[in-house]
Amino acid sequence: MDGAFPWPYSRWEAGHSRAVAGAVIDEGLVRIHVNGLELASFMATPTDLDLLALGFLRSEGIIQGRQDVRLLHVCPSRTCVEVWLTGGAAPLPSRPILTSGCGGGVTFDDLSQRHAPVTSERRVTPQQILDGIHQLAAAAALYGETRGVHTSALSDGERLLAVAEDVGRHNTVDKLWGYCLQRQIDPAGQLLLATGRVSSEMLNKAAKMGVPVVASRTSPTSLSVRLAQEWNILLIGYVRGRSFNSYASQWRLIL
Repeated sequence: MDGAFPWPYSRWEAGHSRAVAGAVIDEGLVRIHVNGLELASFMATPTDLDLLALGFLRSEGIIQGRQDVRLLHVCPSRTCVEVWLTGGAAPLPSRPILTSGCGGGVTFDDLSQRHAPVTSERRVTPQQILDGIHQLAAAAALYGETRGVHTSALSDGERLLAVAEDVGRHNTVDKLWGYCLQRQIDPAGQLLLATGRVSSEMLNKAAKMGVPVVASRTSPTSLSVRLAQEWNILLIGYVRGRSFNSYASQWRLIL
């Protein structure tokens, strides 16, 4: 499977060891070149790199849609993505900021900037959150084979619209947005489901997408909680079994 790197290992259990023909998650340095210049480089799982590049450029405000991209080419080595923009795209930024993502996420945003609150009137039931995380776990193909990978998905509250897996949490969100751009899906008003820690950078991307609900199997950070409250984003963590924690904008939760 793409994204899985075959690697035999030994499994020790109850005093016995056995050989396993297993796999680990694939990770490598990926560079995004825009108009012939290197814009960013980060560690990523080399799958869906076209979606990763599109989502990253949209998240950074360099493009507003697929129509701003004249040509996109993933190198055969899967270590770089060449993107050529139309004249309508925004000027390229400078001064990248390394973020707290696995392997070092990259953004050109000042993460202290404030967005307008998400205006969607979307509200959800606890059952929709529980069902969504269950669907996310079932869709995590790479996780089932390798473990050690983050999975995120967009949901309309009933079904998953897109799923992305990567060693980087932020990369999964960019891949989701790239998928939406390719297929003309509007992410605004949808639910963002994740397996990894919800950081301020992930909330930043969710707010840009107009996502009003973010739910994860693990914890949020203190800054993501404060931003979620300010931006009207329902932030849920530790979705396990039949329970979860609600941290911000609880008015979106229908009890």
